[in-house]
Amino acid sequence: MRTDKMKFDGTGTGSRRLTLLAFWVGLCLVAATAHSQPATVILDGSSKGRVFDGIGAASAGASSRLLIDYPEPERSQILDYLFKPGYGAALQHLKVEIGADVNSTDGSEPSHMRTPTDHDSTRGYEWWLMVEAHKRNPNIVLEILPWGAPGWVGKDTLYTAKMAEYVADFIKTAKRDYSIDIAYSGVWNEKVFDLPYVKELHRQLRAAGVDTKIVCCDEYPGEGAGQWAIADEILKDPELAAAIQVIGVHYPLVDGKITTTDAARKTGKPLWSSEDQPNSGGGPILSRDWPIGGRILAHLYNQNYLEGTLTSTEIWSPVTSYYDNLAAPNSGLMYANTPWSGHYDVQSTIWVTAHTTQFAQPGWQYLDSASGYLPGKGSYVALRSTDKRNWSTIVETIGAKHPQAVSFRLAGGLAATVVHVWETNSTHIFEHVASLQPVNGNFEYTFDPDSLYSMTTTTGQGKGAAAPPPAETFPLSYADDFEGPALQHVPKYLSDQDGAFEIRPCEGRPGQCLEQVISMKPVPWGPLPDPFTLAGDSASTDYTVSTDIHFLTSTPAALMGRIDSADVFQDGNARWPSGYVLRVKPDGTWELLSAEFKKPVVTLAAGSIKLDPLQWHHLELRFRGAEIKASVDGTVIASVDSLAHSHGMFALGSEWDHIQFDNLKVTP
Repeated sequence: MRTDKMKFDGTGTGSRRLTLLAFWVGLCLVAATAHSQPATVILDGSSKGRVFDGIGAASAGASSRLLIDYPEPERSQILDYLFKPGYGAALQHLKVEIGADVNSTDGSEPSHMRTPTDHDSTRGYEWWLMVEAHKRNPNIVLEILPWGAPGWVGKDTLYTAKMAEYVADFIKTAKRDYSIDIAYSGVWNEKVFDLPYVKELHRQLRAAGVDTKIVCCDEYPGEGAGQWAIADEILKDPELAAAIQVIGVHYPLVDGKITTTDAARKTGKPLWSSEDQPNSGGGPILSRDWPIGGRILAHLYNQNYLEGTLTSTEIWSPVTSYYDNLAAPNSGLMYANTPWSGHYDVQSTIWVTAHTTQFAQPGWQYLDSASGYLPGKGSYVALRSTDKRNWSTIVETIGAKHPQAVSFRLAGGLAATVVHVWETNSTHIFEHVASLQPVNGNFEYTFDPDSLYSMTTTTGQGKGAAAPPPAETFPLSYADDFEGPALQHVPKYLSDQDGAFEIRPCEGRPGQCLEQVISMKPVPWGPLPDPFTLAGDSASTDYTVSTDIHFLTSTPAALMGRIDSADVFQDGNARWPSGYVLRVKPDGTWELLSAEFKKPVVTLAAGSIKLDPLQWHHLELRFRGAEIKASVDGTVIASVDSLAHSHGMFALGSEWDHIQFDNLKVTP
């Protein structure tokens, strides 16, 4: 009805004015009636529904790289907010990447078997993270999933018998070295499935004597025949059906609708959103405050079950512990990527997650007849405990404009004890706001608009109160001689983006050095730039970065600065991040480059100097305004002007072979 075509200035007839007035009064009365009549929800413990499998997060793509570098007590505080029951997000699942020394989004995670005979479970941080999560919650469900693989498992594909052995070995290693059990394994992250490999993986897991179940197939919308295509195969292949215990897909919300197919439901298998985010379909968005990420996630957790029959949702990632100029910044439930300062940010998504995880446990059952949508916008899901007495209902009113009264009636043996009400919105952050006593099994509550609630007969919920120190930028004066870390481990703050940079004994001098150790290209998941490791502050402008280098093979050394973006997914063909790159080869030839994504690499200067490839040498890049100077062993080899990159981080790099670095230093 277009009111701009009506006249309300008294020029129309009296009857028309009275008719219009009656119409608007009628609308107001209908609206008032809608708000005054409470909706009724019957909480029936005998209702049918799927089993709740839990809410979790995926530490993958090097998303947790900087967390292990945090000092105490802040590191433990962050872990408590993520995993400790009754404290914060209380995550019930943790999925980690099986590392492969290849870029998997925000860096490369190390492999525990770089050759068929190599074996080292002390590499990386995922083992440590699983142990810390399990220490806080012994019931946490642990999962694994590969993004890439070491080159020895196969050429350009993970779908080989050797890869199945690699996965089985990871699971056995977790049990042997860390006393943790891996409950589920995926196949290959966001790649079209291969049916013979799925069966081979199942066969090898059983042969290894582990109880790990297969989740298949972690596909993204639009891949292959569709992300749910495995369900059609399961329905017609009993052997495949026996091999797969869970169907998992990534980002099932497409154009505002959950994509679950009828075939998926017909399999009878648990259906999971095995990677998800508080986003609007276009990638991650800032989730620090309630009006954005928190509101989206509050609706998403309910929507995934109501529309998609999805009984588990896993967020990528548990914590943003990677540098901001990498891919998909700010994806995590928390924000903690300045370990030098100890600062972290407990975002609203922690408390939105707590509204489910602190009120329902894996094994509880959804009550379908007590789950649905509110008339004035919003949704609710109800679950009952395994003892069939306790219950919780999660209610979200995202998008509602008015308070909504809802009448609840208990049935089917559910407890009619005190109902505790917790609320989160722009003014209440995970607060206990009411205690209700049902009368003859009935009670009523009025829900504020744009809010999230948990109603429960359980107790034990809590809100962590640890507070971080203030944020600080990366130290302007930075130096590392690599003498501190243990051999075959990594120094603080450096984040490998491809390959693996580890502490090794120096060649040709005493002490410890940093060595790039991967000489066989891994099977990639995405882009495959040359190996580099970076650190620093994206806002840094004028500084000098220097390092000592020692050639071990014919691979060149690379020193980089003013890296304004290291998101190599912007350009799948990029060899380097976006910034300035000084490359020096063992024969003395060198080049100073300006690299930008999706643009030709510009050679700013090039030449040759006399070098002894058996000796150590010193490289330096100096940035001051538009002036860039490159030096080798104290001699300036290039002085150019360029404004292509005005600020950014620093990095060390190589090609796919061994080379050593020492005495990395940055001065303002």
